[in-house]
Amino acid sequence: MNRGVKRILVTGGAGFLGSHLCDRLIARGHEVLCVDNFFTGSKNNISHLLGNPRFEFLRHDVTFPLFVEIDEIYNLACPASPIQYRVNPVQTTKTSVHGAINMLGLARRVGAKILQASTSEVYGDPEIHPQREDYWGRVNTTGPRACYDEGKRCAETLFFDYHRERSVKIKIARIFNTYGPRMDPGDGRVVSNFIMQALTGQPITIYGDGEQTRSFCYVDDLIEGLIRLMASPDDFTGPVNIGNPGEFTILELAETILELTRSKSQLVRKPLPTDDPRQRRPDIELARTELGWQPTVMLREGLRHTIAYFDDFLGSQNSGLIFERFPEQSFATRQNLVQQG
Repeated sequence: MNRGVKRILVTGGAGFLGSHLCDRLIARGHEVLCVDNFFTGSKNNISHLLGNPRFEFLRHDVTFPLFVEIDEIYNLACPASPIQYRVNPVQTTKTSVHGAINMLGLARRVGAKILQASTSEVYGDPEIHPQREDYWGRVNTTGPRACYDEGKRCAETLFFDYHRERSVKIKIARIFNTYGPRMDPGDGRVVSNFIMQALTGQPITIYGDGEQTRSFCYVDDLIEGLIRLMASPDDFTGPVNIGNPGEFTILELAETILELTRSKSQLVRKPLPTDDPRQRRPDIELARTELGWQPTVMLREGLRHTIAYFDDFLGSQNSGLIFERFPEQSFATRQNLVQQG
């Protein structure tokens, strides 16, 4: 094998983020082993890669050990939205904790570097704003979201213990709200909810007063951040926030989507879910300094791509949307050219 070509394992590789990561790694000339049990991933997300000689798929649950020969591991396996992880909260916790143990064990056996996809949810409903990596968080350990929040926090602990005790080379990314093509239309996340409701003429569901804030990162930017983190020097472990510091209220997001889709949907309000954070915004100074990374795709631009994807998903050929449909990979291509230049 060419010494510049790596054999890379992506767990959760048929998911929203995982499939985009597989695309980018294949485009860079690497060999990719995609592992997924399809609990939340989709065969459709990777169908275009199945004929590629540098892509291999294995149906496997990371709560069980895996024995393969690889150079790097991106551990992305875990349900990532409340609707998904509340279906089976025990399995969600097991995926984060047992999955981390199994992937760390694999990394130790073969000497691979391993990246953990952690989450901004480790900050809980934060008392500081924006959130820095040295903030320990404010998480309800017994609430309905705890299976995800605490599972990811425990995974971070395991990663650092394996690093300190067993010299495993680790990277930890704390991922903030990410959106883009291949999001599951029914995953319950706010971007997919609003777009689907707008395109189908259903009421736009606002929980609470709509003044709670989120920061939305386009998927191409997020994947670039993960790849740069993996390529960073071994002594930089993270955790590092990967997200877009642009902050919007939920109401602003809904109004922007209504404008871009030209939808007649009405806004309706419902009670705020338990433990839903009021504010969420990353401080990305560490990513800027250590990775030379910051997002480049603005919200309106990214939403146009995402709306086009959902519009195509619905088969709405005469929906009346008036935005230009850019090729899905245009931003990734542009970023690669910038990096190479």
